[in-house]
Amino acid sequence: MHLPKQVVLKEVGPRDGLQNEKATILTTDKVELINLLSMSGLSYIEVSSFVHPKWIPQLADAAEVLAQIKRQQDVTYAALIPNKRGLERALTVGIDEASVFMSASESHNKNNINKSIDETFPVLLEVVDEAKRNGLTVRGYISTVVGCPYEGYIAPEKVRHVADALFDMGVDEISLGDTIGVGVPTQIEALLTHLLPHYGPERLAMHFHDTRGIAIANVVKSMELGITKFDSALGGLGGCPYAKGASGNVATEDLLYLFDEMNIHTGVQMEKVLTAASFIEQKLGKPLASKQMEIQRHKEDET
Repeated sequence: MHLPKQVVLKEVGPRDGLQNEKATILTTDKVELINLLSMSGLSYIEVSSFVHPKWIPQLADAAEVLAQIKRQQDVTYAALIPNKRGLERALTVGIDEASVFMSASESHNKNNINKSIDETFPVLLEVVDEAKRNGLTVRGYISTVVGCPYEGYIAPEKVRHVADALFDMGVDEISLGDTIGVGVPTQIEALLTHLLPHYGPERLAMHFHDTRGIAIANVVKSMELGITKFDSALGGLGGCPYAKGASGNVATEDLLYLFDEMNIHTGVQMEKVLTAASFIEQKLGKPLASKQMEIQRHKEDET
């Protein structure tokens, strides 16, 4: 196996992980969660979303959260930005990176953003241009890169069409999302084999949901192909509101176990991530789905 010596974990739990939770999480608890994650060695945390509150009520306090967190100098604090108005709100409280988003699937894009793919491009271009003028880096999320809840399998050519447009706008990095967790290593290999000759691994990250328990296998396949950046959410939090049955993101602590045992450096401390996961587990009032949290609960029961 040809594996990297070092990878970067990008924590999306405070945004992608919490956005669909029904239990209301207090602003002070979100701030505490992010502060705990900031002390774990993570270099990147996606804090919240500046999507209109009527679409994602759980993250209506994005500005308050960003205003209150204790920022660490070596951590990038990012937020999801849907349009220029959202960026204007984010700039008032300060973000390091703006994340724009759309789908490779026409149907999913219409359900998620209420626009066609072609109609979405000019909206995102406004965000990218303004973010760059304000000295921010910009990340692009492409959802449903393997499968769509409405269209089924998504060909790599469709993903490249969207990726080309985002890179042409000036996006610095693209995160490729298996939004409904249907991908398997052969499909990930086909996708990356198609994309990597055009962009190179340093401009891509992978974002796997673990609906069918295949996310870890897909991470390993991605590493074999040269990818070194992976999105994850503590506790395996997350899901997709437009994909029924889609479970959460691959868990940060489960990926940490994988990387630690394979001697792949992350700089992230397992115990501090587990502390943060235990904190939000208590606030949500339900057990988190990650294997490492399940093991920790068993240890606590034994003592």
